[in-house]
Amino acid sequence: MNTILGVPAMEEYIRMCNDGVRQGWHERNGGNLTYRMTKEDVEECAPYLKPESERGDWVPIGVKAENLTGEHFISTGSGKFLSNVSLEPQNSICIVEINAEGDAYRIVWGLEKGGRPTSEFPTHFMSHSVRKRVTEGSNRVIYHAHTPSLIALTFVLPLTAKAFTKALWTSATECPVVFPGGVGVVPWMVPGGTEIAVATCKLMEKYDAVVWTHHGLFVSGATFDNAFGLMHTIEKAADIHIRALSCGQGIRQTITDDDLRAIGKAFGVTLNKEFLD
Repeated sequence: MNTILGVPAMEEYIRMCNDGVRQGWHERNGGNLTYRMTKEDVEECAPYLKPESERGDWVPIGVKAENLTGEHFISTGSGKFLSNVSLEPQNSICIVEINAEGDAYRIVWGLEKGGRPTSEFPTHFMSHSVRKRVTEGSNRVIYHAHTPSLIALTFVLPLTAKAFTKALWTSATECPVVFPGGVGVVPWMVPGGTEIAVATCKLMEKYDAVVWTHHGLFVSGATFDNAFGLMHTIEKAADIHIRALSCGQGIRQTITDDDLRAIGKAFGVTLNKEFLD
């Protein structure tokens, strides 16, 4: 390792961006990814970060999270294409540090040609705060992608957590194991603003995956693999459901609630009872 790109956290981050691009989830500058770095990550990156004298002014985030003071995040850049992350990471992503008040950031690495963290950084930031608290610090990854099959379902399913959770749980057997708590649903809102940030964070108290109506999916995970796997599983189940509906015969048979309970018992997971009849 002779550059910051050799740091394991950076390698995993870049690989995940590329994996999402390969799935077709990141047209143009669509989607974003943030990672709350560990102390070890920051120490490994320290030789490559800007010296204190070159770090510039603090930039207000617009929201405040006291449990994220002093944290460092890797973030995609606003308006940047995820397809360019593996080609030009220094111009596509950045590392930001958070001030002592938990309400501002400054870039300490990356975006060498200018720019700022993703326009949805306030939503990511608030969600990191919630997930850090409810998971006792284990969740570090927040990922948003434009998953086409799930987006399509937001045009035909009732926009409720139960409708989406049941459709997904019953479309692929592994779904109740991967996300036994179900998924939340945010109605359509303008992206990047305070309103969608607040609505998403409210659901992140309970769910690690939130559907953004007509927009995509927002997930949280302890690791890059867990977050990407959650996104991938949900989108694949949505695709299966779309294909079944498109056959024009209606849903003739499905995984029943008793079947779901049996899956939970067999795999030692507790399913959200709100979604079982």
